[in-house]
Amino acid sequence: MPAFAAPTTLSGTHVRLEPLHASHAADLQEAVRDGELWQLWYTAIPSPEGMAAEIERRLAMQAQGSMCPFAVIDPASGCAVGMTTYMNIDAAHRRVEIGSTWYRRSVQRTPLNTEAKRLLLTHAFEHLNCIAVEFRTHFFNHQSRRAIERLGAKLDGVLRSHQINTHALSAGALRDTCVYSIIASEWPNVRAHLDFQLSRSDPKDTRSC
Repeated sequence: MPAFAAPTTLSGTHVRLEPLHASHAADLQEAVRDGELWQLWYTAIPSPEGMAAEIERRLAMQAQGSMCPFAVIDPASGCAVGMTTYMNIDAAHRRVEIGSTWYRRSVQRTPLNTEAKRLLLTHAFEHLNCIAVEFRTHFFNHQSRRAIERLGAKLDGVLRSHQINTHALSAGALRDTCVYSIIASEWPNVRAHLDFQLSRSDPKDTRSC
């Protein structure tokens, strides 16, 4: 029986999402150095040295059916510039979380992220027939929270003392997790909102790695 969220390639104008593979490691090691993203204390992003292990971890979770990981590809350069996933996959209730996402600094706040979410949400609601798609982020990750809210997701609540931080700068501190979601009945309006945002973006927007 095929997995509920089987590996697939999702393509747009500004981004291509393709099944994560060990061959993406070199690009992703370079990408994470752009902004030294692993130093951010309020999120969990692999270091260059830990990239291969992180890819292996995500692929192991895919084999267990709980995650469908993607490499985020910049079509202009053909380089992997980040990672994203369907995670906490609940096939019985047709729910997924979009998370474990990061992009190199040079492509943050560009149409790439908006279109990546548009592709993931389209696939979730229109192909997987999801009843809801969830997003979770650290209470103090204000950039992530603003980006999720710009998508049209609504805050379901805050899980207080949800996790124990492991980052060296905050080891042992307790994380409050903000939980957002988009439900199926909201998808048509969210889709129109994202399409409007993308229609205003520069079609010549290019990046390099």
